[in-house]
Amino acid sequence: MLIVLNGYPGVGKLTIGQELAARVAGRLLDIHTVYNVAFALTEFRSPAFVATVEKVEAIAHDLIRDLPADVPVIITTVLAGDSEWGTAEWRRIEALGRDRAPLYVVHLHCDLDENMRRIQAEGRGAKRKPRDGEMARRNHAEAKSLLGADAPHLLRLDVTRLMSDEAAVSIMDWIAEKA
Repeated sequence: MLIVLNGYPGVGKLTIGQELAARVAGRLLDIHTVYNVAFALTEFRSPAFVATVEKVEAIAHDLIRDLPADVPVIITTVLAGDSEWGTAEWRRIEALGRDRAPLYVVHLHCDLDENMRRIQAEGRGAKRKPRDGEMARRNHAEAKSLLGADAPHLLRLDVTRLMSDEAAVSIMDWIAEKA
């Protein structure tokens, strides 16, 4: 199976993904694992940045396809709005989901105050994660839709008051209902 955790920065995708991967004995591909090569070596949003992300992502997706079929894979991402690049990236995830079926999409969100608290947490900067509380405020104000809303298996999960282990259990229970 392929589980995609999609949500804005600071909602807890990586922490929940780590908890979920441990509980299902799966593999985790965090968005920062893919993007950090581009962040380190290119200018953000430049053609070289986009090309680097696509190349690293292609390598990762090929490795995921090579995993045994019974190994669950969790991917974290931030795909929202209607950009050409984001849509293309979502289509690549859908193709991977067809190869690793079933595809489960979880849209993670939390209220603004909690998002602001989380995004400003110590340690995020060391992981090249954004720490700008104003980014959270803009994301909430703009309220761009997360991609994947048309997926056959979609869970919208409010994690405002959930610990990562509780969120992981909620996701596992939902998947068990769908299976």
